[in-house]
Amino acid sequence: MQNSANTSGKSNLIPGATGDWEVVIGMEVHAQVASASKLFSGSSTGFGAEPNSHVSLVDAAMPGMLPVINKECVAQAIRTGLGIKAAINLKSVFDRKNYFYPDLPQGYQISQYKQPIVGEGEIEIDVDGEAKRVGIERLHLEQDAGKSIHDQSPEFSFVDLNRSGVALMEIVSKPDLRSSKEAQAYVTKLRTILRYLGTCDGDMEKGNLRADVNVSVRKPGAALGTRCEIKNVNSIRFIGQAIEVEARRQIDIIEDGGKIDQETRLFDPGRGETRSMRSKEEAHDYRYFPDPDLLPLEFEQAYVDDLKQHLPELPDEKRARFVKDYGLSVYDATVLVAERENAAYFEDVAKGRDGKTAANWVINELFGRLNKEGLDIAQSPVSSAQLGGLVDLITSGTISGKIAKDLFEIVWTEGGDPAAIVEARGMKQVTDTGAIEKAVDDIIAANPDKVEQAKAKPSMLGWFVGQVMKSTGGKANPAAVNDILKKKLGIA
Repeated sequence: MQNSANTSGKSNLIPGATGDWEVVIGMEVHAQVASASKLFSGSSTGFGAEPNSHVSLVDAAMPGMLPVINKECVAQAIRTGLGIKAAINLKSVFDRKNYFYPDLPQGYQISQYKQPIVGEGEIEIDVDGEAKRVGIERLHLEQDAGKSIHDQSPEFSFVDLNRSGVALMEIVSKPDLRSSKEAQAYVTKLRTILRYLGTCDGDMEKGNLRADVNVSVRKPGAALGTRCEIKNVNSIRFIGQAIEVEARRQIDIIEDGGKIDQETRLFDPGRGETRSMRSKEEAHDYRYFPDPDLLPLEFEQAYVDDLKQHLPELPDEKRARFVKDYGLSVYDATVLVAERENAAYFEDVAKGRDGKTAANWVINELFGRLNKEGLDIAQSPVSSAQLGGLVDLITSGTISGKIAKDLFEIVWTEGGDPAAIVEARGMKQVTDTGAIEKAVDDIIAANPDKVEQAKAKPSMLGWFVGQVMKSTGGKANPAAVNDILKKKLGIA
């Protein structure tokens, strides 16, 4: 990827001994295509199988074996291109990228170079409340290499070809990113889009989504500096750490009178440093040429249009709809659409109910508890129907907010229908004004000194509310308690 002089977006300057510096970041994200079989063979893409058990003669580069394109992988690449608002090229070419690694049995990788399947696009990210558009340079299809294993024997290295030939989408950004936070936001947003589309599961722990991070530094307004590529970073957190460490390393070298060598580096999170792997290759080093075993990939615009017509609602559009239809804040809508499953859960809860109340319970109570327990929405002990039932009880005035939290805990730990639990356990809110008035009278009679204080200092009303709620086991209607107390104490 070649750096450009794009300086769009807010600058994030890094202080140095000789003044401020600007970091320039471009990303090459490798996303494994969601497909049951590989890009050019029928071998399984299943994860976790015995080594070399998902390997065809094509994957192992046996003589005379010819690649055959997987149509579903092509469709997935087009869907992704449409999802990132990119140009779809109706004709593209597969090339051979030549290099020699033990886990690359062909001695070359089938990839795309000058004529990729997807051209320029863009992704909008949000960092600290500020929107920014990040340009996409290209998306191309390529096959993954195998895996070299060096830690099972002091004498030998092993090669597992299960990943050999698995379809990857390499999504190359323009160098529009200016901070580690922007880079993290970009990969997070891209991962969300891919998961909404169903074109990649985004599982970074399994290596199904990983990023090569290109980092350079310069004085603001100066020409672009020499970049270094940090290979195969496989977590959002590590991406941020790697950029900060590498930017500081480059600044220190330049300020000490040295120069940056263009190279490929590896991030070591344990030591908090990047280490040199090899000098960075240029395109001519790979001796690209069109693969003679594969014809150019061509399809009709009607095929693209049909795929576009069946795309799901994407995060930005869903967020806008949540704001419009449910009256949510942009922040709450953004939280809810971060994962497709979370958004679907919220919509189930909000159906026919007040959107803001539903969002409050989903975000603050449910998500808060899931995060605390280390669970995702699919593992939630509280279903959307149960939470919706709880919201109904609040809205109808059957239970108070405090009772609702107790009820949520019961449903979380024991399950059951919220309405039935409230009925069986006598958890209904006390709305009988006579009963509430008696409780208020008792508290006032027992605390004459507090009464005088409250008349002089109306903020004392909260103390009385707390005492009444305590005496009624938290079941008194808070609004009724407030009204009666104000009347009894003569507070306007």
